[in-house]
Amino acid sequence: MAILQCSSSCVILVTLLIALLFIDPISSTSRNALDDENQNNSHQAGLRVKLHHVDSGKNLTKLERVQHGIKRGTNRIERLNAMILAASTNDSTQLESPIHAGNGEYLMELSIGTPPVSYPAVLDTGSDLIWTQCKPCTKCYNQPTPIFDPKKSSTFSKLSCSSSLCNALPSSTCNDGCQYMYSYGDYSVTQGILATETFTFGDSKVHEIGFGCGEDNEGDGFQQASGLVGLGRGPLSLVSQLKEPKFSYCLTNMDDSKTSVLLLGSLPRVKGKEITIPLVKNPLHPSFYYLSLLGITVGDTQLSIEKSTFEVGNDGSGGLIIDSGTTITYLEEGAFSELKKEFTYQTNLPIDNSGAEGLDLCFTLPTDATQVEIPKLVFHFKGGDLVLPAENYIIADSNLGVACLAMGASSGMSIFGNVQQQNILVNHDLEKETISFVSTKCDGL
Repeated sequence: MAILQCSSSCVILVTLLIALLFIDPISSTSRNALDDENQNNSHQAGLRVKLHHVDSGKNLTKLERVQHGIKRGTNRIERLNAMILAASTNDSTQLESPIHAGNGEYLMELSIGTPPVSYPAVLDTGSDLIWTQCKPCTKCYNQPTPIFDPKKSSTFSKLSCSSSLCNALPSSTCNDGCQYMYSYGDYSVTQGILATETFTFGDSKVHEIGFGCGEDNEGDGFQQASGLVGLGRGPLSLVSQLKEPKFSYCLTNMDDSKTSVLLLGSLPRVKGKEITIPLVKNPLHPSFYYLSLLGITVGDTQLSIEKSTFEVGNDGSGGLIIDSGTTITYLEEGAFSELKKEFTYQTNLPIDNSGAEGLDLCFTLPTDATQVEIPKLVFHFKGGDLVLPAENYIIADSNLGVACLAMGASSGMSIFGNVQQQNILVNHDLEKETISFVSTKCDGL
């Protein structure tokens, strides 16, 4: 590929040994509009929570962060695929207990109890339960903050076995209150007592939030946090308990030191083109946010993908979920094969076959390159087309001399990952049963 003269529409993906630039499918006019939009952002009343990537503060390149995320998520994705298979074949023996997503990539800042105790928690849109480790622990992992002691909180209260939240648990027993067990896709598990507490988000307090007080917590998927906050579609999730059917998040570039943001109970008023996508229901997996993906275009070529590929099957299999806790996008094997083939054909760079990067498709960069051209990538949803910025699907590292496609293949459900969601405001409206996308500078919200 000839070296190009970069215009104002180019996106700087990596500035390491060289400045590596890619053509951006968003025009310079759109970029200027985004600058204007973010100066006019305003918010309705609601809870505002800061988010940090689990690898923030570490001296890592963007590619290294993606590699870490893929390693963290491997067991999770395998387990989720096993869950889909078990549900589609009605084989309950394949899984010992209901499995949920867990092991996310972003941490929330909040506090629990009275007086409040700091509680950095994994943000997980793929599960429902809110929980933290509690004393007395029969088994607890090392966490970054002191373990919560319910005896020192004046607002702690156990929930009875007849409570609606206890009845909403996928697995529970009755012994001195409602006892729960909750398993996750990376083989982590939390067990303990279901209770209510006061949660503090910034300057705002919310009373009587149901949560799991975990006294037996196993697995290595949560050690950078003191628990998890589920934002799924079920009754146990934080968004359901707040009884405010709207929330949004906006993730900054993962190699940025700037914080991302979660807004609960409101949607930001942001100017710009909004793509509104109807949510799809899957009765066998009701917590996930399924999107209606119709097709994918690479450059000017729409991929030859069967229409049913991204539809939820009658047995609960297939479909595409959007997930803040999965790093890269995973597509059904046949669809990814078509994407990989077309992307390779349209990208005039040598293939890197070393496999050292842990991604399915990588290219070798010319040693003297400052600019290279890549094809644009468009996801066609029911409700509109999402044109991804180049930095949301190509991860380049000039030290290693590679540029990789931040996507992979899945043998079960497809997943729209968080790299593809960077600098896109993702609005959830559970009343209207929609998710909308607006291209936004997330650090300006």
